[in-house]
Amino acid sequence: MARLAPLAALTIALACAAWTVPAAAAPQRDSGPIPVSEADAEAQATLVDMEDQRILQTRAALTALLQTGGVEAAQRKKPQVFVSSYGRTLVLPGRDTAAPYTLADLLAVEKGRYVHRMSDGSYLLGIHVFVADGARLRLRGPLVLRMGSLPGSFSSIIGFGGDIEIKGTKQNPVQITSWDQRAQGPDRVTADGRAYIRAVGGRFEMEYAQVSYLGFWSGRTGGIALTGTDRPASVYRHRTKEQRHQDKEERLAGNKNNQGSGSNFGDVETLPIGSGTASHVLGDELVSGSIQNSVIRGDAYGLFVSGSNQTQISNDKIIDSLVHGVFMHRFAKNATIEDTQVIGSGGDGFVLSRATEKVRVTDCLAQGNGRNGFTLNGRALAEGPSASGESLATYGDSSVNHSVARDNGRYGIEVLGGSRLAVQTSQIIGGDMGIVVREGATGVQISGNKLSGQRRHAIALRDGATHAHVAGNTIKDVVTGIYLRDSDGTIVGNTITTAANPKAHGVTVVGDAKNTAITRNTVIGSGTSAISVGRATDDVNVRNNETDKWHDTSTFWVKAKRYVKPMNVIWALVILLVLVSALRSRAVADGRTRRKRTIVHPYGLQKPLEQRSVMQLPNPALVAMTGHHNRQSGAYGSRHRQTARTGGM
Repeated sequence: MARLAPLAALTIALACAAWTVPAAAAPQRDSGPIPVSEADAEAQATLVDMEDQRILQTRAALTALLQTGGVEAAQRKKPQVFVSSYGRTLVLPGRDTAAPYTLADLLAVEKGRYVHRMSDGSYLLGIHVFVADGARLRLRGPLVLRMGSLPGSFSSIIGFGGDIEIKGTKQNPVQITSWDQRAQGPDRVTADGRAYIRAVGGRFEMEYAQVSYLGFWSGRTGGIALTGTDRPASVYRHRTKEQRHQDKEERLAGNKNNQGSGSNFGDVETLPIGSGTASHVLGDELVSGSIQNSVIRGDAYGLFVSGSNQTQISNDKIIDSLVHGVFMHRFAKNATIEDTQVIGSGGDGFVLSRATEKVRVTDCLAQGNGRNGFTLNGRALAEGPSASGESLATYGDSSVNHSVARDNGRYGIEVLGGSRLAVQTSQIIGGDMGIVVREGATGVQISGNKLSGQRRHAIALRDGATHAHVAGNTIKDVVTGIYLRDSDGTIVGNTITTAANPKAHGVTVVGDAKNTAITRNTVIGSGTSAISVGRATDDVNVRNNETDKWHDTSTFWVKAKRYVKPMNVIWALVILLVLVSALRSRAVADGRTRRKRTIVHPYGLQKPLEQRSVMQLPNPALVAMTGHHNRQSGAYGSRHRQTARTGGM
């Protein structure tokens, strides 16, 4: 593959281009996620790798310069341009004072070669900006910043241990967009890379900003990214003079208090071994920040957060992200997301990925996204020994509260694994399914929600979900209200009104559902069954449910199948055998009785010998004689036999 043009091409193009730029046309809504070809995917992945290398090279070069000390190091504590094989980077090193860098400092570098004011009052950024540890970049409204983004070369703002502050007001927001100088408009093509903003460690704050069409391919280059760093915490970190004096005082005080106490473990922390949803990342490696009252449109990822602590996202609107809207990635913990809308993302609206914990999502809206409205993933990072040695512990204690998922392409809310995850007092409208819990999630709380209009199931517990608690939910206009398959839990106090469908079910249990209880639910509608446990392999505790307003429309054979179970068949055969035996015994007894009533003398049909007729036996010796002789002989013989028979009398 041909080598991608370095960022220097962008700076030359910007320097040579005419500075008079017409006003940008109003952005148009993308029709959906941009399909990525294999070649484009390879190109973007290569660009991400090049960006990682550029950032590490810049940081290493700055650290080496500052560690030399003396006058040369002092002279380096001002904005300067580093050049590498991956392009040019404007470095903002830490100062001896707490004063932040501003737009004026960027304009002063090489007399505005890399940041230039346009005729319409906007500013065009034509270089990567690197905010080093100990430095702070402040951009205040009113401001329109166009980040140069040409094919194969683009600009970025990276904070590596430093702080980035983007703050406008409601009347004068800060506007930031990618800008293709050749097309005279935002860069809508991600295949060749695109401008982005990223905070690696440090702190990131954005308030009253309008950000559009940033980012490409990965989460860390996806638009606006807050990421922790996995670099060793022992590397050189810039400290101001006041900070160094404070460090010395704290060190002396610590040594005084710890005399004779042994060695100092520093950053090493010992934790008791046990179960739970815990992760430990050194504080120096985490990023923190807040994004408030802002609008983000057309980014690859609306917001990407990983390796963070106590990040706050509130009152934001994220529209038409190519991948996901708000993506909380590994080791993002104790975050708060509230009053935020994600509309029209190609993937999920809100994602709490694996290794996130204690994230609260409140009063948020996920509407019209390509996949799920909300995804909560608490699965472990590994299922056994792994090359990276990841823990087998699951994650959890996150929740979605008072939120709305409307007309998303797949599920309203999906819960994957984890423990003690919760979906409470939320509204789910439309979608294929409403709330889906699977992948061995345990202790999930689903309560007080309103669900309607799902194509299949309103609430589904599947594939090994255990100890779920589904209570107080209101379900309307669905084919199946609550569906359990190879899972168990307590289903209590729900009100289910099914759609007018002959195959509708209120509650259906399939497979292994040991320890499942279905109690005090109200099921209204008509269909195959109000509560179906016929396909469960274990006994299900079904009691005190209100089904008087359910009209059973199942066929005769369906009803028969409900009772045709192995034990029922065995008992039916036993009862039938007893009945047949009893009837046969009765018939035999009746036959004997009839024979006793009509009994006769055993010799009653016999006649006395003298009353019987005499039979003449032919004499073979007289066959040749005449008939006269035969008659005489016969008469004589007859008389002779008669005399002989009676002669003894």
